[in-house]
Amino acid sequence: MDLLLIRHGPAADRDPSRWPDDRTRPLTPDGVRSTRRAAKGLAKLRPAVDKVVASPAVRARATAEIFREVLEVEAELELWDELEPDTSPGPILERVQRYSRRRGIALVGHEPTLGELLGLAVTGDSVPITRFAKAGVAQLNFSREARAGAAEIDWILTRKQLERLG
Repeated sequence: MDLLLIRHGPAADRDPSRWPDDRTRPLTPDGVRSTRRAAKGLAKLRPAVDKVVASPAVRARATAEIFREVLEVEAELELWDELEPDTSPGPILERVQRYSRRRGIALVGHEPTLGELLGLAVTGDSVPITRFAKAGVAQLNFSREARAGAAEIDWILTRKQLERLG
């Protein structure tokens, strides 16, 4: 199974007076455009994605919908509370294990959780081994089952690198 880890696109600056609940903070108009360009670049790599899952946060949901549309994923977007900001990567990987029969899943979430999830998947420890750029993507491959320490990194690309591909 291939697992794409995608950080949400560029969002509005934190502003408790506008968004008392940070989960409601949206992508900026430029963030929408650059995320779409990044998704088009990712589409050129032709990843095998048949499911897109996102954090319930507005910026992650919007990013997920852009990638889902551009990658032409027919399945409806699914929201996982495990992908909320500042969560532990263990429960995310446990939930991914239930989907091991799929070709590929894209998870859209937040830093530092995605970096920690990548570390857990590759090394078995929840230690970030990279920092995701906004709308940056990493592709991991689980040759057998999706479990801690069993993944290999196929590639990691920033939003700007993906935009250049598109």
